[in-house]
Amino acid sequence: MKILSFDIEDWFHIIQKYPDNILAKWNNYEIRIHHGMDKIFEILDKNNLKATFFILGYIARKHPDLVKRIHELGYEVAAHSDMHKAAYHQNRKEYKQDLAACIDCLEDITGEKVLSYRAPGFSIKKQNLWAFEVLNELGIKYDASIFPARRDDGGFNDFQESTPSIIKYNGMQIKEFPMSVNSLFGNKFAATGGGYFRFFPYPLIKRIIQNENYTMTYFHPRDFDEKQPILDGLSLKRKFKSYYNLSKSYEKLNLIICDFNFIDIRKANSLIDWNNAPIVDLSHYSNNK
Repeated sequence: MKILSFDIEDWFHIIQKYPDNILAKWNNYEIRIHHGMDKIFEILDKNNLKATFFILGYIARKHPDLVKRIHELGYEVAAHSDMHKAAYHQNRKEYKQDLAACIDCLEDITGEKVLSYRAPGFSIKKQNLWAFEVLNELGIKYDASIFPARRDDGGFNDFQESTPSIIKYNGMQIKEFPMSVNSLFGNKFAATGGGYFRFFPYPLIKRIIQNENYTMTYFHPRDFDEKQPILDGLSLKRKFKSYYNLSKSYEKLNLIICDFNFIDIRKANSLIDWNNAPIVDLSHYSNNK
């Protein structure tokens, strides 16, 4: 099972912790989201593929035409938060308000219920598992927020499953589509999205996917916009992760799409025998509120 997903945000939605005046700054930045989106639409249409699009509420309000196009083309419209704040940088009330704003905006545009969600930066981890209760309260059925490895932003290294599973927490449950990870010299990483996708040579990425029964991908429009500006204030490490090898990203996306058959989360959900899926009970973390 290979799942294709995109996090729909603009080139300046990189930083996870924002100052109070961030909205004013964003409104002064050049809008470039269509540079990457046009390439994404082209390659999906060319290969007759479906994908899940995790969309920021901020983007939906600024570009409702983009959300309408995604929906009208038959792609899954999913939530990615409203303002791209890491879930663990918010308390429960703030998190619920932010996500509800995103869901309401997307549903107003499409007229359909939003069922899938991914936290910005995979920012649900053991310190803020109450987020799953909020997802349940807001009607989210499928989550893709778990990154079962260490990472700079987010990451849940103690999560033992890297395949679709059922998360149980404090009496509720939710279907989880975690990021697929691999190990190299004892370190876990994700080769099918982000900096590692740009860093590793494609033959290695192809071999990794061939050896997996389950692959989750995540890409952004900015991944395919090599002329985007570089944000000020980023560390050298963050600059490398965000901008290295951008000129090769679209070529790699084309290769991965040509070599493998991808589906969206909706289709994946219908193919999984959930009665025999792994169950991950996280209730022992319930004191971390």
